[in-house]
Amino acid sequence: MTEHVDVSIEQVDVLIVGAGPTGLALGIDLARRGVDALVVERGAGLSPGSRGKGLQPRTMEVFDDLGVLDAILAAGGDYPVGTVWQNGERVAEQNMFDPAETNEDSPYGAPWMVPQWRTQEILRSRLDELGGRVSFGREVTGLTQDSDGVTVAFASGAPVRARYAVAADGGRSVIRRALGIGMTGETVDPNPILVADTRISGLDRDNWHIFPPQGDEGFLAICPLAGTADFQVVAQLLDDSAPDLSLDGVRKLVAARSHLAPEDVTEVRWASDFRPRAALADRFQQGRVFLAGDAAHVHSPAGGQGLNTSVQDAYNLGWKLGAVLRGEAPASLLDTYEEERRPNAAEMLGLSTKVHRGEARRGEATRQLGIGYRESSLTEETRAAGEGLRAGDRAPNRTIAGVRLLDGFRGPHWTLLALGTEAPAVGDSDAVRVVEGPPTEPYGTGLFLVRPDGYVGWAGDTESGLAKYTERFNLGRPTGS
Repeated sequence: MTEHVDVSIEQVDVLIVGAGPTGLALGIDLARRGVDALVVERGAGLSPGSRGKGLQPRTMEVFDDLGVLDAILAAGGDYPVGTVWQNGERVAEQNMFDPAETNEDSPYGAPWMVPQWRTQEILRSRLDELGGRVSFGREVTGLTQDSDGVTVAFASGAPVRARYAVAADGGRSVIRRALGIGMTGETVDPNPILVADTRISGLDRDNWHIFPPQGDEGFLAICPLAGTADFQVVAQLLDDSAPDLSLDGVRKLVAARSHLAPEDVTEVRWASDFRPRAALADRFQQGRVFLAGDAAHVHSPAGGQGLNTSVQDAYNLGWKLGAVLRGEAPASLLDTYEEERRPNAAEMLGLSTKVHRGEARRGEATRQLGIGYRESSLTEETRAAGEGLRAGDRAPNRTIAGVRLLDGFRGPHWTLLALGTEAPAVGDSDAVRVVEGPPTEPYGTGLFLVRPDGYVGWAGDTESGLAKYTERFNLGRPTGS
């Protein structure tokens, strides 16, 4: 008897709901691994607006690997120095971020400003280049799952059947609600915030213009958006009335809180409002469905962590889905997504809230270079306890035997660093790239197997135990152990 297949249902390996930075980054990572993934978006196109405009150094490393870094660098710029205004005069300057040096460890030392709409365009272009797909106008209306896959229904168009689904559909995630997954959190600021992309005359583009609260007015900040002629206006609203997002409304607000005249605001290109909150999903996975990005964690924008944490979610999940779908690892590997990402998201949420409340600076921790997975079940450290780089840490950049490690890491493979010791033979050279060289700080001497997402998975003084570890991912058995 032949099983009946409903040809009206599209079949894919992975369905990604949401075409923001999270969904697009995941789509890119899966496309380069040969995974049949479909990104669906309820809107008619990519969402407008600058929103998350700051890219942290760790995200820049991820974008290097995903093949979009050159376009990101061309589209953005450094953050300007803040200038504080009072009564129409400049009264002070302040650095919006603690100073950061560019060094070999990470060549991207400081945050880089790119309006979110432009970041999304760049990611979409890269996804197209890799043969990935985005389908717009697909509003999710329902979801069911069983032991073999997930079926998602839409307001228009045929349902989609996928082996796995990823909810990257924002803080009001339809998928998360359909699954009944709650979010635990708090209101960071009871006052709503207006944010708008505008054109303004009468302000220089060399400074981030800050107008502190005065009287019964909240703060106003006007930041030139790198790579554009726009300014991002951010204003705290001290009453519960619905904000006026029109040109006239934004003009009145800016004129009331600054020395600018209403007519200096010549255009409002996009505007929105929100209430800053911090919330974390109770789970990041239910069956064959995963939560990523704002669907899993909602940040205050003050710390510049939301978009960046979201991209890290995609980067962590992409290689794991690829390995499972290609039969290189058991499905249990996917359980480590929540294990690794939820604690990190919780930490970044706490940091964002502290920055919003003035309890922490935008400093080293916000750059996300120190995030790691030392406690993960995927991490094996076989050396004696000691200081310095350990398994689970991000693998920092160095140049070893003429190989710049960020170049060596680029691609969907694992990387075996053999420093001051001979590298064991690896069964599949396509799966594991070997880089040999002298001992190099902060690595020291030994063997370091670096995961596809740039974290040290296994570390040892000798190859003892390495074969057993690589067997978990079907990487090919190193000889002699």
